[in-house]
Amino acid sequence: MKLFPGGYSLAGVSRVNVSEQSFFLFPVQIQGTNDSSVVSKCSTAALGYTQDGFLQYFVTTRCRRAPLIHRGYYVRAQAVDHCVREFLLRTQGHPRRQILSFGAGFDSLYFRLKDVGLLSHTVVYEVDFPSVASRKAALIKGTKDLATFVGGGGGRESGAMSFAGEDYKLLGVDLSELPKLEQALTEAGLDPEVPTMLLAEVVLTYMEISRSDALIQWAAQHFSCAQFVLYEQIHPEDPFGFIMQQHFSRLNSVLHALAQYPNCEAQRRRFLQRGWTECSVIDMNEFYVGFIPEDERQRVQALEPFDEYEEWHLKCSHYFILAASKGRELAWTPLFSKMPAFSADDPLRIAGSISASVCTIHSENVGLRRYGHHSVLIKPCVVLTTGGFGEQDGRHCRLRDLHVLIRNEDKWRAGSIRMEKPGNTWSGRLFHTVMCVSKSHALVVGGRTSPTNAGLGMLWLKFAESMTASDPDCAVVELVSPQPAEDVASSRWRHTTTEVTCQGQKYLFIYGGRSAMQPVLGDWYFLHLEEFFYRKIPTGGPVPEGRHSHSACSWNGGALIAGGLGTAEQLLNSVLFLRPTRSGFEWQRVETHPSLIPRYSHTAHVHDGKLLLVGGVWLHSASVPGVTVIELMTGFTLEYQIDTHEPLQV
Repeated sequence: MKLFPGGYSLAGVSRVNVSEQSFFLFPVQIQGTNDSSVVSKCSTAALGYTQDGFLQYFVTTRCRRAPLIHRGYYVRAQAVDHCVREFLLRTQGHPRRQILSFGAGFDSLYFRLKDVGLLSHTVVYEVDFPSVASRKAALIKGTKDLATFVGGGGGRESGAMSFAGEDYKLLGVDLSELPKLEQALTEAGLDPEVPTMLLAEVVLTYMEISRSDALIQWAAQHFSCAQFVLYEQIHPEDPFGFIMQQHFSRLNSVLHALAQYPNCEAQRRRFLQRGWTECSVIDMNEFYVGFIPEDERQRVQALEPFDEYEEWHLKCSHYFILAASKGRELAWTPLFSKMPAFSADDPLRIAGSISASVCTIHSENVGLRRYGHHSVLIKPCVVLTTGGFGEQDGRHCRLRDLHVLIRNEDKWRAGSIRMEKPGNTWSGRLFHTVMCVSKSHALVVGGRTSPTNAGLGMLWLKFAESMTASDPDCAVVELVSPQPAEDVASSRWRHTTTEVTCQGQKYLFIYGGRSAMQPVLGDWYFLHLEEFFYRKIPTGGPVPEGRHSHSACSWNGGALIAGGLGTAEQLLNSVLFLRPTRSGFEWQRVETHPSLIPRYSHTAHVHDGKLLLVGGVWLHSASVPGVTVIELMTGFTLEYQIDTHEPLQV
């Protein structure tokens, strides 16, 4: 089983018991979150994901964030900008329009829109804690380029008003105090009869549900023609959602909305029941696939090395964009215009459940909290695990140790295998494969240390032929010698290796994956296991599209390939059979009924004429992948959930 990492990078705020005046969100913690967020946004813009020349004025310290953070902020910005631009387009004939941003922090939305001439006859109102609003006002006044955009000199601070320009108003008000909020907005000139867009990005979820619900209902009652755009988290029930909540709990904070509104449909009903006449909501996987053009996705995918696909899709499945509207002139939502080919919340047809229980392991240090590793059965009841990324000596790193799980009767115990003089041949690797080719040898193929370093070659793992589950011996690791000439096959990762048979000879079939230069590989190689050389074997049939993170397993002398990520990171649902022929092999497609749900990073196993696909990642956020059972003779497919107390991500 593959375990996903436990340390996702999430931004949060702290919740403390303070006076009514401060409500429940401590301003200093909010400011810290705002500062961290604007640094991430600035890093995202600096790498070319977004175009924003104004964020630089709101940061004092710059640092380069991880690619996963860049993508997260990119898709968030794209979703919000899509809704904002649709609102401005639909209301462009009105003599006046308004944008009201809740918890705006140091967001640069006003400056970006005005820079491209989209704020004609439009006034932007931003609301945040008084301390945050005062800091932002001071930065604007002290920065010539920003002050010039706003014009009017900013005026004097008066009441809740921290900054006042002709088309920009910055207010310091606690969102939980609705009477004060309404009074401050009225004094600032907000007109409830003018088409208005309200925007809240990860703001309302930190409020008590009764207070955030009241704000949503107040907005529906207060404005005659309005649109409300909300960006927040969903799905607290699965492993990623559980970790997400744990993170905020460690910060003494709670994502209040998750308990009562755990998914997109619940959020939609929330708005419809509080006065909004139309509402549409999709998660960020749906938005990314359905609303960002393919050429733009390819541009983003080429900006920097990226190999965090699982975390990326999981994160996108746990955030949503919602657009609600009311009033005849805004009786639409921008997300209605086009919807993706799939809906992440569509219910799955579940045939039943498969029981599973936690294995008790008798060891203080199990050492299996890792991902990107590979496990292989090297002896009956002896499972060897190599590589991956996890925690060692108190820090997260590539794991260099070898690990064994040994089963005696109905109990498992953990052990380790000592590497004899490993030198520099084993530096720890991720997304490699290990194939047990004899009673004393396993072959490691490919893998990477980083997305730019994948030329790791092959390694033999040599262990005693007499090793048993009751007395595992030590393994000797040495660099394979000689390697096949022009060994291009092993300079890859996220590939598969499968034992196949051609004319009575055994070969290792190396297929797909990716490399430092090619994001998707579609080639394959046959490595003769006895003489250890590559051989060209005639292979007919339609050539399948390239893929990585797929599954492969041996069957009837050939190989079954299922799922994976294809070109432009598209999830695949095809099942292919590399069928042995008299002269070589032939590609055949296995038609499944109903069609297989696209998935990747799963495992595959053949049992009793059935192909079992276990776990992995798919874009249907309503559930986590369980076990898919495919009848290989008929293609008949059934989906089963893994029956555990909590959803299991494998």
